[in-house]
Order: sequence, then C-alpha cells, then structure tokens
Amino acid sequence: MQITPMPTKGALASRISLISVSSTMKVMADAERLRREGADVVDFGAGEPDFPTPENIKQAAIDAIHQNFTKYTNTGGTEELKQGICDSHKRDYGTSYNSKECIVTVGGKHAIFNLTQALLDPGDEVIIPVPYWVTYKDVVNYAGGKCGFVDTDESEGFTLSASMVERAITPKTKIIFLNSPSNPSGAIFDRAEMERIVAIAKDRGIWVMTDECYHRFLYEGEPHSLAALPGVKDTVLVAGSLSKTYSMTGWRIGFVLAPAPVIGGIAKLQSHSTSNPTSIAQKAAAEALRGPQESVGTMLAEYKTRRDYVIGRLRAMRGVTAQLPQGAFYAYPNVSAAYRDGISNSLQFSEKLLAEEFVAVVPGEAFGTNDHVRISYATSMKELERGLDRLQRFIAARV
Repeated sequence: MQITPMPTKGALASRISLISVSSTMKVMADAERLRREGADVVDFGAGEPDFPTPENIKQAAIDAIHQNFTKYTNTGGTEELKQGICDSHKRDYGTSYNSKECIVTVGGKHAIFNLTQALLDPGDEVIIPVPYWVTYKDVVNYAGGKCGFVDTDESEGFTLSASMVERAITPKTKIIFLNSPSNPSGAIFDRAEMERIVAIAKDRGIWVMTDECYHRFLYEGEPHSLAALPGVKDTVLVAGSLSKTYSMTGWRIGFVLAPAPVIGGIAKLQSHSTSNPTSIAQKAAAEALRGPQESVGTMLAEYKTRRDYVIGRLRAMRGVTAQLPQGAFYAYPNVSAAYRDGISNSLQFSEKLLAEEFVAVVPGEAFGTNDHVRISYATSMKELERGLDRLQRFIAARV
C-alpha cells in the first residue's frame, strides 16, 4: 500500500517574516566566503575589537575548566558574577543595584531581546533614534511592538534632544531606546538632554532602556550611566555587555540591570530558551570585572589614533562627509555623492565595493539611513590604510 504524504503546513511561522537577517552578520559571511575563494578582503564590517582577550581573563577560564566548573549554573547567572556586575557598575557609575536586580545573558543582544520580549505587548510602541543599531528594529517587531523612529541630523552630529523624543511619544509608547555612544554613528548624546528624557519618561510611566555596550569607550569626558540619576530605578533599564569593553565578543556575556520584577520575567523566559550562560565564560567575566582594567584604556587610546586617521582620510575624499565620532569605534560617512553607475543606495554601494575592491562595509540602510555606510576601525592601521586606499579609488571613479 502506497501512502501519499501530506503537504507541509507552512514552512515557517509567520513571526519569522517580521525580522531580517542581521546585516552585520551578513557582511561577515559574505567577506568570509570571498576569503575562502581566495580574495584579499579588507573587512570593515564587524564591530569586533582586534585585540586579544586579556591574559588574566583567559586564565580564569582555563582555571574554571581544570576545576571542573563545567556544569549548569543558576539560569540568571552565578551569584559571583551578578554581584560582580553590580559592584562594577557601582564603581564606574555610582549606582546601587543588588544581585536580585541583575541577570546575566548570552551577550548584550540577548539582553535587549529578552527585555523586549518581557515588556512589550502587541501594539506597544518603542521610540528609537535614527541611525540605530540594526537589532533594535527587529527585536521590537518580533515582540509584536511598533517602532517610532526619531530622525537625527547628520549636520548636527546625529545628536538627540529631549524635545525630539517628546514629540514622538504617543499613548502607546512603552520604552525609549537610548544608545550613547551610538552604534553606528559614534555620537554621544548630551548628558543634560538625556536627563530630561528620563524625567519626561518617568513622569509618563515610560521605560528608558540605556544600551551601555560602548559606555567605556568615550574619547573625551568621563563615562556615566542614566541609571545613576536619583530615583530612576523604576524607569531606567540597563542593557550591558562585556564583549567590547574586554574584547570578549565570542564569550557571549551580557547583562540586564532592572527592577526585580522585570528581572524575574526575563529569568522565566531565559529558563525556557538559553538557560544559563556558559559556566566557563561566567568565570572569565567575573575576573574581567574585578581584575586589572588597564586594557580598557589601552584599547581606547588606540581607537582614538585610528579614529583620527580614518576621519582624516574620509574627509579628504571628494564628495564624502564624515562626522567625528565621540565614542565607540565606528565611522559613519555619507557616500551618496558616489551614487551613480548602477548605485542608487547604500546597499548597492556596499555590494559593488565588496565585489570590485574587496572591501566590506555595512550599508546605512541597516541602521535606518540611506546615504551612509558604517566603517569599523576596530582593526589594524595596516588594514585601515589598505581598505581606505581602495575605498578612495572606488569613490574617485564615480565622483
């Protein structure tokens, strides 16, 4: 007897159509494919420090393995690491969180995903300044929320004001996303304006999520956290990561600092998804936070040297404009003057640049703008020189 198989009832869930593949991950994959084919690729795509993880952090992981610290931990992370995160945040910014107000996640992206899943109901709105980190839009969409984009002005350094945010608030606004220093622009939002935003949000019962991934990488001034403002624990949510600060991108350790009920909601979600972050990585992270901090300053000084070189080169290219990043390690030049010969947007620009000159950049459309590309200068001066030579040749042929 022959059985006729039933047709599959839909290959993918409809919610998957709400999100796109990460543009930064796609650029990395395309660059790697060309390398395997023998191309000499210069990769400005990935936001990943080229420095090695500091030795004391690596040694802590090795010790954890030898001590058989290789089993499950608490879903939300070890008490040692949670307390270490709270202590580190207090040391750096003057906050007063305890371990019940902290959860360890599988990277900073996971922290933001979990926050949106735990807090957003369908139809809730999230205010997101443009340009924005690629993942913000997709995690809001996946949670059933709606993005309320606030365009910033390139000529004013992509800065954000409280009045801009206030105009975007509606009765459905649930969260305001703030990322300063910004990925991709490197902009630092004015401290007084950010404090006004928190005050507005607190008055209206709106959460403010501060993404502190790049908080230690400021070229001028001292790092600060909105969570250190008095009386804002019921308003401010902190999403953090060790990936950039300690060159631990592959270790996948992030965290959330928030009121205990929010942490409890995230813990429920995490218990049915990732469970605990890797035990070994947690030991390494604890050492990163309590150990020597000199590596952070070393990286920052090198990033500043690279920033000045990259911006100088970009500004010397005909038709290109480039704002000076105040933090992080990205340049976000306007390359629209080269939109010709089959190029009409940042995606086509990036694809042709990779195909013709083997230089990988991330198109601005991934961040909500069309005239820009993101260049990561978290790579060596030699690679920056080679890649910018090629970029200059590519643009000169079209401007």
